[in-house]
Amino acid sequence: MAPTSRKALAAYLGLTLGFSAVFWAFIIWSKHLGGGFGLYVLGLMWSPGAAALLTCRTLKRDLRSLGWTWPQRRYVLLSYFLPLAYAAFAYGAVWITRQGGFNSEFVTKIASIFGLRGMPRAGVLALYLLLSSTVGMIRSLSSALGEEIGWRGFLVPELAKATSFTKLSLISGVIWAAWHSPILLFADYNAGTNRWYALACFTVMVVSISFVFAWMRLKSGSLWTGAILHASHNLFVQGVFDQLMRDTGKTLWFTTEFGAALALSSVVFASIFWAKRKELSYSNAEPQAAISVAR
Repeated sequence: MAPTSRKALAAYLGLTLGFSAVFWAFIIWSKHLGGGFGLYVLGLMWSPGAAALLTCRTLKRDLRSLGWTWPQRRYVLLSYFLPLAYAAFAYGAVWITRQGGFNSEFVTKIASIFGLRGMPRAGVLALYLLLSSTVGMIRSLSSALGEEIGWRGFLVPELAKATSFTKLSLISGVIWAAWHSPILLFADYNAGTNRWYALACFTVMVVSISFVFAWMRLKSGSLWTGAILHASHNLFVQGVFDQLMRDTGKTLWFTTEFGAALALSSVVFASIFWAKRKELSYSNAEPQAAISVAR
C-alpha cells in the first residue's frame, strides 16, 4: 500500500474512532438506542461520514472523490431491491419452516396509529407498506448516508487502490461490524438472545453484505448505491419484516439482524457478487488496483 493511502486510512479510521466514541459512550451510558430522542444513534451513524469529510479536507482532497455522482438507473433499482430480496429469502424461510408467525397484533397497532377508522386491516397494512417503502425510504436514507459517505465513499475506494476486491470487502466488512459491536454488546442493539451469538450472526451478515455494497460502489462509481442499499436494508429488515414477524419461542434466534436466517441469506448473496468480481474496473484507483481489484 502506498504511503499516501496508509496515511489517509489511518487518518480516516482515527477520526471515525474519535467521533464514534462520543456517541458509543452516550448510548452505553443510557443503555438504550433510543436515548437522547434517537440523536445519539443519528450522531453515531454520521460519525464515519464526518470523518471522511474531515479527512478529505485535511489531506486537501477533492470531495468529489467520494463518489457523489448519481448512479445509473439500474444500479439505483438494484440498490433498492437487493435488501428486500435477501430479507424476503431469510424471513420467508422462517415462516415456511414455522419458526415464526405472522404478527397480526402489529397490524392492529398500526391501524390504531393511522387512525383511519373503517379501513379494512388489509388496506391499513398495504398503506403502511406503501408509505414505508417511499416516504420511509427518505427518512432512512438521511441517516444511512452518514455511514456510507465514510464506508463506501472513502474506505472502499481507498482500499481498492491497494488490494483485491475479496480483501477490501472482507476488511471493510470487519471494520463495519466491529464499529457496531460496542452498542451490540453493552447496550440494547440486539434481539435479546445471547449477545455473543448475536454478535457472531451480525458479523457474518455485515461482512457478507459488504461484498454486495463494495461491488455496487465500484461498479457504479457512486456512493449513493451504498446509501440506498443501507437505507433499504434498515427499512425492510427493521421496519417491515421484523415488525411483521411474531415470536413463537425460538424466532429471535433466526430473525432480526442478529439471527441465523439473515446471516445465511447474506452469505448466499455475497457469493453471487463475489463471483462477479471480474466485472469490476475502478477508474479512480491507481493503475495497479484496476488489475488487483478483480482477484
